[in-house]
Order: sequence, then structure tokens, then C-alpha cells
Amino acid sequence: MAVADNHVDREKPKVRLLNDPKFRAMIFQGLLLALIAWVVWGMVSNAAHNLQKAGIASGFGFLKQSTGFGLNFSPFVDYTEISSYFTVYLVGLQNTLILAVIGVFFATVIGFVVGVSRLSSNWVIAKMAYVYVEVMRNIPLLLQIFIWYKGVLATLPGKRHSLDWGVFGQLNAAGLFAPKPVYAAGAMSVMWAVLAAVVITWAINRWATKRQMETGQRFPVFWTGLGLMLFLPVLAYFMFNQPISLEYPVQGNFGPKGGMQIIPEFIALILALSIYTAAFIAEIVRAGILAVNKGQTEASYALGLGPGQTLRLNVIPQALRVIIPPLTSQYLNLTKNSSLAVAIAYPDLTAVFAGTALNQVGQAIEILLMTMLTYLGISLITSMFMNWYNARSSLIER
Repeated sequence: MAVADNHVDREKPKVRLLNDPKFRAMIFQGLLLALIAWVVWGMVSNAAHNLQKAGIASGFGFLKQSTGFGLNFSPFVDYTEISSYFTVYLVGLQNTLILAVIGVFFATVIGFVVGVSRLSSNWVIAKMAYVYVEVMRNIPLLLQIFIWYKGVLATLPGKRHSLDWGVFGQLNAAGLFAPKPVYAAGAMSVMWAVLAAVVITWAINRWATKRQMETGQRFPVFWTGLGLMLFLPVLAYFMFNQPISLEYPVQGNFGPKGGMQIIPEFIALILALSIYTAAFIAEIVRAGILAVNKGQTEASYALGLGPGQTLRLNVIPQALRVIIPPLTSQYLNLTKNSSLAVAIAYPDLTAVFAGTALNQVGQAIEILLMTMLTYLGISLITSMFMNWYNARSSLIER
């Protein structure tokens, strides 16, 4: 008797949705988001109710109102007492960005020099760099700002007895009166020449990098770029009848006249922020260099490279992958530390918008929200740029 094979189709066991880890995770995340939204809505509703009960206006209509107060420093944004509060916001943002950009530049230069000096074979230079780092990073930043502002700049001669710095201008207790650029017709052509030199240098650098990777031959990109940066703007400058000139300050009966004034608050903040942050950057640079295997240095010496070439062409490029992440944090710290400018009345975003403007209109929520979002935006943009640069600097295997 033939036995037929009975194929019994077994049904797969059904899994309840509540037992599915993915479904449960989605449920819990949805509940958490709903809870956060409910809390935020409750806070906003409560704040709106309390503001209405206290008779305090809300909204951003105040940004169109006239301020009625003056500011002593606004290099690029035109500002008068009848300007709007939005203009005050722009002036504060401008002054904060100027302080951050210049501070980052000087802090980076000083930090790299001191960091490399700490590893110098010269005992005196190494110990001087060590003392600098230990002293500057252990003195509070606010105290350093006061030292530069009250202990150094405030002790300079008065306006009638300015220190003559020649082509750099005149220095006194009211600040640095520096030469002021005066632009005539054709000045934009010089600016375009500078931009063209930058673009051409960038293109040459890309070509030289590709050429070196394929043939091993190096091209003098630095000297070529430097020549372009000098030749093209100078050529445009003389072709358009010297459209840019300098107005030098001259000593008058009551102080220097002409030129442009750089207020002492700005100078004190640049010095304090740069010197303080550079001490931390120096340690980051030193750690990055030490993270590179010593065999790399020995191999460079074996190939006939000198100490300077070894550091510039071999060690530093490899150390950047260690240096850049903590360096980003220092850039962000410097930008946020610039808000200490309010201590010496420098008109940055915190001082003039979250300070003076807030006291005038009394709309704390709107002004503080704009201020916080501005600092957050600056930090995120800085982080994005540094992360992009870090990705470009990472080692790529061939």
C-alpha cells in the first residue's frame, strides 16, 4: 500500500504588535514626543497668560521701534539714535562676529607657535612656552579682560599726548587711531582682483595636489599664491589710478583727528580672548604632535628632510586629525566667551541687545530667544565648517 507524503502547511506563529520591539520603540518615542510637546505648550501658554495679566506686550513688533540711544562702535552697520531695535541687533551681531573671527585667528596663530615651542629642543624656548601655558590658562578670563582694560590700556597717555606709532596710527587711553581706507571709483576692481587671486590660488592648489599624488613632484603653491595675491591687486590698483588711499590721523589740540578709532574695549577683548584661548590651543597642538608616531619623524630625516620640513610636510598634516576636534571646542568657547564683553561695555550682542534693548522695551522672552538662537546658529555653523575640514584632513588610504 503506497503511503502518500502528507505535506502539512504549518502557519507561522503570529507575533503580537506589543511584543514587536520596533513597534514598542515607536510607541514609546511617540509618547515621549507628545509629552515634550505638551510641556512646551504649557510653558508657552503660561508665559503668554502671565504677560497678558501683567500688561506686558508680546511679539516682535518692537524691532521696528526707534531706540533713542547711541553706540560707540559700529564699523560696518550704519547706526544713529533713531535707528530701530533690529538695527541694534545687527550691530551687536556684527560686533560679536568681528570679535570672534579676529580672536580665533590670533588665538590659532599664537596657540600653534606656543604648542610647537613646547616641544622645542631649546630648553629656554620650551620652558617659556610652558610658563605661558600654565599662567594664562589658570587666570580667569574675566580677570584677564580687566587687567588689559584697566591695568594696561587705561594707563596710557591721554588724547593730547598720544603715542605716535608711525604708519600704524596713534595710541592713547581712548584707543588706537589707525589709518582709515578711503575708497574712490574703481576700488571694487581691486577687490575683484583679490578675489580672483584667491580663486586662482585655490585652483592651482588642487592641480598641484593631484599632480603630487600622481608623480610625487611638488609645486611651489605658497610662493605662487603669494605672488598672485600681490601682483593682481597691485596691477588693478595702478590700472584704475590708485582708487584706494589711507587717511592718517593727525594730532590736534584735543586729540587725534582723522583716521578710524578702535576703542580700547575692543583691543582689551581681542588681547584677553586670544591669549587665554591660545594657552588651551597650545596644549591641543602639543598633544596632536605627540600622537604622531616617532617613526614618521625618523623616516623624514632619513629622506633628507630638515626639522622644519618634517614638521610642516609630515607631522602637522597627520596631527590635524587629532587636533581639529578639540580645536573646534576652543573656537566655540571663544565665541561664547565674547559675551563677557558686557563687563567692560563693549557693544556686542549680549550687551546692546540682551542688555540695553531689553531694559528699554522689557520683552525678555523675545529678545533672549533671539539672542540664544543667534549664538546657537553661530556655533552650529562653526561646527559644520570644522567637521567638513576635519573630514578633508582625515587620512585616506590609497
